[in-house]
Amino acid sequence: MPSILITGASGGIGAAVARRYLDEGWTVGLVARRAGKLEELAAGRAGAVVLPADVTDAEAVDRVFDAFTAQAGRLDVLFNNAGIFTPPAPIDEISLDDWRAALAVNLDAMFLCARAAFGRMRRQDPQGGRIINNGSVSAHVPRPGSATYTTTKHGVTGLTRTLSLDGRPFDIACGQIDIGNARTEMVAALDARAKAAGEDPPPTMDVSLVADAVWSMGTLP
Repeated sequence: MPSILITGASGGIGAAVARRYLDEGWTVGLVARRAGKLEELAAGRAGAVVLPADVTDAEAVDRVFDAFTAQAGRLDVLFNNAGIFTPPAPIDEISLDDWRAALAVNLDAMFLCARAAFGRMRRQDPQGGRIINNGSVSAHVPRPGSATYTTTKHGVTGLTRTLSLDGRPFDIACGQIDIGNARTEMVAALDARAKAAGEDPPPTMDVSLVADAVWSMGTLP
């Protein structure tokens, strides 16, 4: 059966995408730091492979990809999804710790997982695969006070475009999904901040629509 590895799979978009692929009969690698959440998601699903890991750790990433490909036989799709928000603030109030935290998860981890997937897709037989990076509408229209998040998502776009070019000789396709606000735990925190500030929360979409889109991207010919 075909296989996909999903980072940030313990909740939100990652979990929704994982459920969709599991429902379609794929072997699905579930990667996140919250092992308990991954176990809950995998319960009763034969195709689920639970792989707790910190994707900002290069050695941990390699172990995860080795373990998954050993079990699944190959890697057909990576959904490079793990990401974080940091507290909104004007740039002169953003701490260096918050800046580095955003870079570590939103860019370093994205790079590490793309690198691991690309190498395995390049070496496997038959060669090839698909990498789907989770970008953001913030790469096009930033929110106020979002210098950390917006900067990293612009970086994701650069990574996606380069991988799309570099993957062509090896039948590796790379695309990016730039959604707005799906109804997830992360966006609920943004809603709460908006309400606390006396503002209207941003409009949101059902997270299942994102899962449908990633399913379409992952199964393109």
